[in-house]
Amino acid sequence: MRPSRKGRGGGGGAGGGSISGHVSTLHQRLFHALNLGTSYYEGKELKWKCTDIEIQRHVVRSIAAFLDSVSAETLQNPLFKDSIPHIVGALVWILQCKSGAVLSIAANEVVKLLSCVPNSILQHYVLDLSHPLLSLLTSHELEVSISCAIALNMILSNMSVKKEKQVWEMMKDAKTVECVVTNIRNFSGETMPVEYFQEMSSLLSVILWRWPPSRYSVWNDAMLMKVLEALLLKPDLSFKVAVLKLYSSVGLCGNGAKKLLENGKLLLQTMVYCMDSSHAPSVRIEGFRLAQCLATDEQGCLRMTSLCCDPLVRAIVCGMNRCSFHSGKILNDQMSLLVEACRLASITRWAGQHHIVFWKQGIDKVLLDLLLEDFQIKPSQHLSSLEEQISLVQEGLGANFLLTLRPYIWDILGWLATHCDDDFNHENELHINMLIMCACVAFVDAIRKGRQICENDVIHASRSESASKAVLMMIYSPSKYIASTARFILSQILKPNGKEFLKHLLHFLNYTTSGFNIGLPYIFQTIINLVGLTCYLGLPQYQRYVSGSEVMKTLLAFVRWCWSNPLPIKRQSVAPHLYNKFSERTCCWINREWEGEDVRLLYGLWAVAELVHHFYSVSSDKLNNMEAQLFSLLQEICISTTADGPRWFAAYILSHFGFYGFLSKIGKRIGKALYMEEFADVQLILATGKALSVHGVVLAIRCPPLLPPGNEKTSNNSSMGDDTEKPSGNFRKTVRFSTHVDGQALQTLLDFVYFGYLEGEEELVKRLKPLAKSCNLQPLSLLLYRKRPNWGTSIPNCDLALGLGPVGHQFSYDVCFKFPHEGVCFKDIILEAKSSGLSWTCSVCSLSVPHKHVHKVILWSSCDYLRALLESGMQESYSQTVKVPVSWEGMIKLVEWIYTDRLPNPPSGCLWDNMDNEQKLHELHPYIELCWLADIWLLEDIQDACFKVVVSCLDSARDLSIKVLQLAAKFSLWKLADFAAACMAPLYCNLRDSGDLEDLDEFLVDMVRAASVRHSQGGG
Repeated sequence: MRPSRKGRGGGGGAGGGSISGHVSTLHQRLFHALNLGTSYYEGKELKWKCTDIEIQRHVVRSIAAFLDSVSAETLQNPLFKDSIPHIVGALVWILQCKSGAVLSIAANEVVKLLSCVPNSILQHYVLDLSHPLLSLLTSHELEVSISCAIALNMILSNMSVKKEKQVWEMMKDAKTVECVVTNIRNFSGETMPVEYFQEMSSLLSVILWRWPPSRYSVWNDAMLMKVLEALLLKPDLSFKVAVLKLYSSVGLCGNGAKKLLENGKLLLQTMVYCMDSSHAPSVRIEGFRLAQCLATDEQGCLRMTSLCCDPLVRAIVCGMNRCSFHSGKILNDQMSLLVEACRLASITRWAGQHHIVFWKQGIDKVLLDLLLEDFQIKPSQHLSSLEEQISLVQEGLGANFLLTLRPYIWDILGWLATHCDDDFNHENELHINMLIMCACVAFVDAIRKGRQICENDVIHASRSESASKAVLMMIYSPSKYIASTARFILSQILKPNGKEFLKHLLHFLNYTTSGFNIGLPYIFQTIINLVGLTCYLGLPQYQRYVSGSEVMKTLLAFVRWCWSNPLPIKRQSVAPHLYNKFSERTCCWINREWEGEDVRLLYGLWAVAELVHHFYSVSSDKLNNMEAQLFSLLQEICISTTADGPRWFAAYILSHFGFYGFLSKIGKRIGKALYMEEFADVQLILATGKALSVHGVVLAIRCPPLLPPGNEKTSNNSSMGDDTEKPSGNFRKTVRFSTHVDGQALQTLLDFVYFGYLEGEEELVKRLKPLAKSCNLQPLSLLLYRKRPNWGTSIPNCDLALGLGPVGHQFSYDVCFKFPHEGVCFKDIILEAKSSGLSWTCSVCSLSVPHKHVHKVILWSSCDYLRALLESGMQESYSQTVKVPVSWEGMIKLVEWIYTDRLPNPPSGCLWDNMDNEQKLHELHPYIELCWLADIWLLEDIQDACFKVVVSCLDSARDLSIKVLQLAAKFSLWKLADFAAACMAPLYCNLRDSGDLEDLDEFLVDMVRAASVRHSQGGG
């Protein structure tokens, strides 16, 4: 191996950095040492080899001397760049030889090489270096293992995405995750250096961050979790930080995060301890990052705040407080800490007790300090004019101070405003007023520049969107103080140009809608202008400048377009500050955002809601064409979308047209029970003597106040009545109401209880309001009083899931699903189900068989076919029996769907991926059975739901297709069979040659062959 001509002189090549004579000499010595070995080509790559240990030692020392001489200038010299492949080749060979005498120093030199080689050059050698390093992680020489872990950590942390798949395959072959986990399990602080655990856990953390499939084997390892928990108890802070960092990567998996929080008291205590201001920013950052992972969804947030609310919030506010940094200038690590603390403060997007703690900890002062540099409250400022305060804020916001944090600040301010109580009144009004003023100034600036926003200027657009949304939330805050103050301040700031801005805003919306330019090129402007219009509609002095009919026409066209042309434009699409390198790598999280999949639809509905609120009222006259279109569209949105935000605003708008509640499929089904008087077991008697027959289980679930407590076999007083009466006939409860209860209102209320919605004119609504309030039907009361939905408010649960628990036991079940067994349960209907499940003893009939009790009225309202089957020709039979030929697991899923309109989903994410095919098929079998049963019982909804479940699972596990095809054919489910055959189509030739199709009969083989032909012809 000859040294490069470029390296023989003392100067650098063209465009390269100069090198000294000493470096040139070391370079020549290195190449003389390398020439003692031999080189050969493997493919296109030059390889170095030498089995002589002394030569290997000489080469490694020469490499060490050369690398020690490298400076920043030398890195740019062609001499250095040309040397890298030779150095890498020699180190790779020496590491592969595993010669104990030189292994340690060779591993150290790899670390040194990685420290000085530019990342762009390093990418060419990732695979060559990784292979020997992976094999040495289990070396008995701890120094070698540590150096290899450090080197791999550096490689993986800086590796390009293009190399990920190849490196992951290499690590799977080497069983790297298992090796590192074993090393951590076997760690002993008494005989091993702390650095060993730190580097192993850091390496594992990087692997988990890069490759989601690696996470399951870690969080599912009970022994490893116990070891990590024990290390948290060690007083050495380095152990705690290393474990938290590893937990953060585990928490990127939704299932892993839930596992960490199951017994998370010690974990959370350690996490908050590391957030303390007495520790270095790097330590505190690890605490904040872990908390962000655990609070990825609302359940995780509530779990955290239930265990450590006060200390957690104190740590967040302290982390956001720049005044805690003693140096005047904010350093890089301190800036990183501020960002991570602000990200964690986004837990304010969920309601809870933590909001009270944030206010108590002075979050308002901290936010203001992050917005306005060196802002000090002086006594004279209380007397300064509003114009002076606005000028002060404009000057402060224009100072370009901590611009990176502004989107987070606006978000936090908006969340705090939307989750306040109506009587909220902070002790320091000046801070609140100044914050509101800051947001309003930024909002008006966004409106003013709205026409000039460049779609490529993502940072500016993000700040504009966040500030606009904050003002929107403040104007419509439940807090009367915040809402009134925001309206007043915004009106004052808008005075000079408000009408002009509104005119341009409306012109833009009309232009984009009329030309259907609502797509990607106009996202930022569209959202900011929609928010702007909604804010304007909250200001009385501007409402008269909005032409209700024209703007409604524009907004209706916009909402209809968004609904008919769904685009996945979540808020993150226009708020890039919500992304970070951790959030982009999450897995197994099922987050249903309140905004829904398209944030434009929500903002469009909100604007429509305010327009309707100010310009429309309930009328008994026939709706005009535009109103009829709106009414139909809103009902479709209300019943078809799963996102709470759009459904709430659709329902809120519909309340202005005399429609109150939430359309749902299960509501339509259960509503039929209202007319099944033969199953009624409760009688409601009005003061007029009129009796209403209802079903106790439905009332107990949906409106308990209508059923006074007491022994169910005796009559009861109603909380709204004043009399008792003995139950008669089939009625087990009789409730008598006083004259204070309006009969028509009660009948209409029952519509809501059963169907989930009601219809009524203004006069009836007046009588309904007190009844709904006394029955504690808060969602209905909100709609009857036409109160705007608060951001994040959940849709009221319309299902009957409580009927499967203690509530259902209040009213005896009258139907029993059970194993085939001689005997009668409840002297009524026995629906038999074959099963392989466990058995228990029925408390009623003492039959030691698997069974599931349900209520006849709920079952009958869900399945007309079954009801008709039992009522035709079976009236004479004391024991009515219908065999349900599905497995026990299938029957349980059927019952849950009947009560909730939801199928229990099979395990997903890593839980599914780590099942073998037999387990996966066992999970799918009940859905295939139900798909067949639903076809017989005419349950189209559950058949569609089961089909979708099986199809989605086959998409991720196509090797199940043969078994699913066989099952589908067995049950004559030809649509499912066609899909399974299509999944096998691309692999038909391989399956045929390998003999995998031999288990299929000729007809099914022909199906796969035909699907293969269609696939080859581009037909799917």
